[in-house]
Amino acid sequence: MAGERSEEDTVSEYLDQNPQLAQWVETFRGYCETNKQWCARREFILRNMEAFPTVEPGMSSSSSSSNNSLDRLLSLSMVWANHIFLGCSYPQAVMEKINEMGEGIVVPDAPVHKTLKELMARGKRSATSEGDADGCVKRAKCGGANEADCRPPGRTSAWSAGQKWGPPPQAPADHQPFFNRLYKAVAWKLVSAGGFGPNLDHFEILRSCVESCKQTLTCVFVPLKDITGLPEGRTQKEGHVCEIRCQTVYMGTGYGRDESAAKAMASKEALKVFQGRKVTVKICRRRYKGRDVEDLVLLDEQPRSQGFPPALSYPFQDEELGDGSS
Repeated sequence: MAGERSEEDTVSEYLDQNPQLAQWVETFRGYCETNKQWCARREFILRNMEAFPTVEPGMSSSSSSSNNSLDRLLSLSMVWANHIFLGCSYPQAVMEKINEMGEGIVVPDAPVHKTLKELMARGKRSATSEGDADGCVKRAKCGGANEADCRPPGRTSAWSAGQKWGPPPQAPADHQPFFNRLYKAVAWKLVSAGGFGPNLDHFEILRSCVESCKQTLTCVFVPLKDITGLPEGRTQKEGHVCEIRCQTVYMGTGYGRDESAAKAMASKEALKVFQGRKVTVKICRRRYKGRDVEDLVLLDEQPRSQGFPPALSYPFQDEELGDGSS
């Protein structure tokens, strides 16, 4: 630990003695980078400036040929940071280059990433568990007498009173790898867009990132007047409410004067979740058509003082619940 602290002190002392250099390099910090990530990438940039002799403090990054060296240095620093903090892998030549450039940089408590082989082995185990869960669903829909055997552990007879079905217990773990990839895609998309802000096309950013991860968004629209249980004063308003899901996981709800505006607001709420250091899929309680149900929800690390908006859709309901709740 003493060595790590000494290295941090060296960089800080060097920048304190060179305030113009410190101010210049700070302009390259990404909007979504944590202090830990930025300190490491900043050290990478400073250590390797000598290898790019045309790079001089004060110059800005651009597409012009005179600044190609700076662009290359910044790109390599991002690639190195992606590898260290996000577990991204690149062609062998690129990996050898960034490992050489990053040699000697100590990252305290660097995250440990699983290999593709480990993830594939885990995926096989998850597929087996999911197959067992599907078997339970099929037996229940066929009117089998052993429906109670398919309930998640710990459920009592109160389950059937409030909810027939819900996400299987292993669902959060099954969905987490996808949303980890989506988190990376959204983070860097926002960096390239200049950071999260009100003037972005939030739906387009979310849609493009989801599609880059080989999935699609699901948008459900309901007229505001058709939603029961709203606070007094909102029940008469015109407009629509939009709910956004991906892979059955709830991401956000938004209200607008029409479907387009509602979708834009729901997308903005969904993107807010990606502003933290990570996203987590959890099973949470929500209201759906007057019932308490368990739903898959994407969360950040911020504490929640209020509940979730009522669900507009519920992908885990069985036929009996769907028919009886209309």
